[in-house]
Amino acid sequence: MVVIEQTAELKTLLVGHRAKNRSIGFVPTMGALHDGHLSLVQNALSSSDVVVVSIFINPTQFDNEDDLFKYPKNLAKDIDLLQSIDENIIVFKPSKDSIYDGEVVSKTYNFNGLEKVMEGAFRTGHFNGVATIVELLLNAVSPDRAFFGEKDFQQLQIIKKLVALKKIPCEIVGCPIAREANGLARSSRNERLSPEIRQKAGFIYETLKTAKIKFGTESVLEIKDWISKTFTNAADFDLEYFEIADTDTLTPAQKIQVNRTYRAFVAVYSEQVRLIDNIALN
Repeated sequence: MVVIEQTAELKTLLVGHRAKNRSIGFVPTMGALHDGHLSLVQNALSSSDVVVVSIFINPTQFDNEDDLFKYPKNLAKDIDLLQSIDENIIVFKPSKDSIYDGEVVSKTYNFNGLEKVMEGAFRTGHFNGVATIVELLLNAVSPDRAFFGEKDFQQLQIIKKLVALKKIPCEIVGCPIAREANGLARSSRNERLSPEIRQKAGFIYETLKTAKIKFGTESVLEIKDWISKTFTNAADFDLEYFEIADTDTLTPAQKIQVNRTYRAFVAVYSEQVRLIDNIALN
């Protein structure tokens, strides 16, 4: 397996593949790989001749330094997992100075409000950090397709907007949420939960599924009120937000409009670990 740390070296290698008309798929990660990441890699492998997986914990997207410090890291295990799938995967592991060219700061973007609701409202500067590193990585890899999970659906929509704004010639592919046996959305942060709470956290997805059932018969206000009461009665979980939002614009809905599609989004804290999830409603 090839592990590359320098952007120039990566570009040189990929030029050779492009000269042979090989398509390039890209999966950006922050490491601590799990089955959710591996499902993205499998999607990339199934539709690309060459697959690049980046492993880089991006400091500019963390609004909480403690969260950055506690983010799980296990590079050797990550590389072993990738090699078990396909030993021809190219691992790109840049340093902060290399990928940011010496100045580790975020750019400022305008995504027409996509970045200001839900995650953007609760994590100051988060999407500027995400968009900055994704733009840098896409420019380094220049893939034909890049693969992102729908667990971070707001991020997915923002990255699609980024590619359109910057005219980056790359198809952004959204992939279904990978879940644990109890329904908990797979996340590297799940490793920080105690076994007991990790099992109980299937409650989050069960609540979303019930909200989806209610969506057909109850108003947005009624559903949000039910969610609030449900989490108030759940001692192990603290609700940060729940929103029903337009799938395309991410505008929180006040009432349901005909011919629009909606998703429910939730952010929850348990054992000081922040968990997010979402579900399509119609």
